[in-house]
Amino acid sequence: MKDSRPPEGRLARIGAFDIHVLTYGSGPAVVFLHGSGPGASAYSNFKQNIEAVVNAGCQAILLDLVGFGYSSKPTDRDYTTELFASTTSAALDSLGIGACTLVGNSLGGAICIRIALDDPERVDRLVLMAPGGIEDRETYFAMPGIAKMVSSFVGGELDRNGLKTILETLVHDASLVTEELIEERFYILKSQPREVLSRMVIPSMADELGDLSCPIYGFWGEQDEMTPVSGAHKFLGQCHDCRFTLLANCGHWVMLEHQQFFNDTLAQILSHGSG
Repeated sequence: MKDSRPPEGRLARIGAFDIHVLTYGSGPAVVFLHGSGPGASAYSNFKQNIEAVVNAGCQAILLDLVGFGYSSKPTDRDYTTELFASTTSAALDSLGIGACTLVGNSLGGAICIRIALDDPERVDRLVLMAPGGIEDRETYFAMPGIAKMVSSFVGGELDRNGLKTILETLVHDASLVTEELIEERFYILKSQPREVLSRMVIPSMADELGDLSCPIYGFWGEQDEMTPVSGAHKFLGQCHDCRFTLLANCGHWVMLEHQQFFNDTLAQILSHGSG
């Protein structure tokens, strides 16, 4: 099988950590923050969305969160919202990135929200796909996809077949879990400690959503097995400048399962400020 490793970019040294960054194109910054799970990386999540951003005259910045991709993966600390948000913001500072569009799915969506709450001047707009961080821990762990991921990754050695099974819970159409995707994520998984998930602490920010001041554009799949689609209404009920699109025949990965629609809508948001 051909080498399916994600491409390597540059490392930004942030305190004790290296944060891996890939950049494409030029213009206003669009920063992608990926979800969690075994073998996750920014490139694996968003490689099919880069061209739409570049063609819209923007710079796509793909950042591996600490614990993922080619970034540092410490085992001696909790993986908290604050750790993810502070290292992400510091990495953007090191790149000279000020105000930007933040695009995040799942865990990455939660980090986008935290950054927008803590540093609203940094965020022009949020584009969120089934974001985490808006339910309590028990609600997330009751979701079938989360339960399967945690028991498989944290509870034992995960081989390619086990990884394939987890990835299939992220999509409504299992044919999208290709051998290339499995190999791409398995390469990263080999260097990823269990602590990345077993020590992850992402408290609910539901009570803070009304404090978000930037425009919010959201997407959610009706068949999502990782984050409950009812979360969209928490944004719509509290945020003054917010719209969400719900998609049928779609799981957790809107940007992959409805790639063309997502890319076209993202390009419209970036070009005209509306979706």
